Amino acid sequence: MIPLIPIGQYMAGSSYLHRRDPRAKFIGTVIFLFLVFLANTPLALGIVAGAVLLGILVSGIPISYIFRSLKPVLWLLILTAFIQVLTLKKGELLLTIGPLSIYEGGVKEGVFITVRVTLLMISASLLTLTTSPIRLTDGLENLFSPLKPFRFPAHEIALMISISLRFIPTLWEEADRIKKAQMSRGANFSTGPLQKRLNHILSLIVPLFVQSFKRAEEMALAMEARGYRGGEGRTRYRRLEWRLGDTLFLVIILLIGGIILATRYL
Repeated sequence: MIPLIPIGQYMAGSSYLHRRDPRAKFIGTVIFLFLVFLANTPLALGIVAGAVLLGILVSGIPISYIFRSLKPVLWLLILTAFIQVLTLKKGELLLTIGPLSIYEGGVKEGVFITVRVTLLMISASLLTLTTSPIRLTDGLENLFSPLKPFRFPAHEIALMISISLRFIPTLWEEADRIKKAQMSRGANFSTGPLQKRLNHILSLIVPLFVQSFKRAEEMALAMEARGYRGGEGRTRYRRLEWRLGDTLFLVIILLIGGIILATRYL
């Protein structure tokens, strides 16, 4: 069963994005994340959203799965927009409800930030959904390798990032399992006094941390048992190959970036 959180998951396939070099996808994702923040007009944000939608179609990942996976963070998106609407006092006054005043600038900024966070999550999800953990680790290590003369632990950092991404859905499953177990014992996370709900949430967080440390220890023991001693002397069964399609992939993203920069001066 695929967890709802897509970041850290990998869905095997042979689409255009699946075939791209992990280095190209990582560089392209970083550039694209900057473009999301550069988009400060409805036109620019629409271009970014269109590019993300095109990426979803090209990846072969079901659109329904991508948007269904946003449900767990929907409350965070709503809360972010709500805070912006209530705190930002810019533009024309639209509505007054008691001591609360809603301005046009607050509504606009709330929509912009919500869309930006959504696009950021989908972009990061596409990277992990179309790249296996092994290839992602190899790609990151290769990108960090120029820093090795400065004693930068390229292999270790790449491995840590890859394991961290992989553990996101695992921890989510663990949290869901613990939550259901606590609810079967009478815990209520949505209703009741605030103090009681906080105690119930604490009963969820503590065992989750314990399980996280236990999983980390088990992984460390398993790696030691298999003779893992870092990246020195390690070889790879599959070698990364940069192809023309990878260059074109980055060129397309840079072109989108140029268009977005041009819209800032229109």
